[in-house]
Amino acid sequence: MSLITAYHRFVFHTLAGWTIEDRRTAPLPRFIVVVAPHTSNWDFFVGLSVRILSGMQGAKYLAKKSLFKFPLGAFFKALGGYPVDRSKHTNMVDAVVELFNSGAIKRIAITPEGTRKYQPHWKSGFHHIATKAGVPIILCAFDYGNKRAVISDPFPLTADVEGDIERMKDWFRPFKGRNPEDGIR
Repeated sequence: MSLITAYHRFVFHTLAGWTIEDRRTAPLPRFIVVVAPHTSNWDFFVGLSVRILSGMQGAKYLAKKSLFKFPLGAFFKALGGYPVDRSKHTNMVDAVVELFNSGAIKRIAITPEGTRKYQPHWKSGFHHIATKAGVPIILCAFDYGNKRAVISDPFPLTADVEGDIERMKDWFRPFKGRNPEDGIR
């Protein structure tokens, strides 16, 4: 066990009292992890620990472009961040698909709510990325009420994007974010 893993295990499990319930039945070399409910800045730190302790090292993440400015930009990039400019309609889906296809990334975490406040309409880009790149989606819930992170087996996708998103929301609804009023309803 590396020093970083030991540190995260001590802080996450021993000090903070969190557990990880990993329901994956087989390892996956490439995937998108959909993380929800995203209701707090603390989700970033929980996510870092879950990434390390659940064997998802190397997973990248998408985050708003403003986080990548000086002085913290280098820090977020070093932790695997990719900036997203939400003010422009860029072709983020194709850009991420190309990163998967070229092998530049194998795993990426996405928060489909796109914000820490309640959002009834999720962004669907993650579904399009998964379909175009041919990678599975797994779900990861941060359940602050029970201090646990729950990771799913691959989520079955269909051609019905909105229907799939509603089924994902149903899976996430029992889990309460740090600010439950901003979670999935």
